Amino acid sequence: MSFFEENCPEMDRYLENHASAEPALLKKLRKETYQKTTQPHMISGYQQGRLLSILSKMMQPKNVLEIGTFTGYATLCLAEGLGKDGKITTLDVNEDLAYLPQKYFDESEFSSQIDFKIQDAKVFLKETEEIFDLVFIDADKENYVEYFKLIKPRLKSGSVVMFDNVLWYGKILEENPKLKSTQNIKELNDLVAQDEDFENLILPLRDGVNLMRKK
Repeated sequence: MSFFEENCPEMDRYLENHASAEPALLKKLRKETYQKTTQPHMISGYQQGRLLSILSKMMQPKNVLEIGTFTGYATLCLAEGLGKDGKITTLDVNEDLAYLPQKYFDESEFSSQIDFKIQDAKVFLKETEEIFDLVFIDADKENYVEYFKLIKPRLKSGSVVMFDNVLWYGKILEENPKLKSTQNIKELNDLVAQDEDFENLILPLRDGVNLMRKK
């Protein structure tokens, strides 16, 4: 949920009404996510989905990595920009929910380009030798710092990385946060801002997206 959704729903509706329409399949997926999951707010949603789609189309990446599939909404948005020989690997650990994203992946025009794995992302990143053009991370916040450290060697100059929920409902403004998740998000934002190998900007979209480009 965004600050606008909580404090100014009229503005949020205005933003959605003045953005490109989401594909019919995504609209159907979004509806089913709210019907069948206990935490539907975890979905990337309309505005963020269009951001992911536009960035992917601008980059036309050949190799995309997503950490945190949930119901597959962001996956399909990122897939919109893939070239014919492009692919997206999406990782999650929730076996019970895997049927839902897989159903929509199979229905989509990108089904042959999506590699959906039920696997711990830390294990995957330690084992893979792949280089990624575009990375989107929306998973367990307690591991954000480790994900950043593990993903860095798997990037090339020009690669783009996005971490979601980096404003954490405003909790990042707490001086001495007690929650481990808040501590890790604050540490991540500090690490990225201080890392001379990246240029970055935190976008105040929904719950905040740390958008970074490797130099």
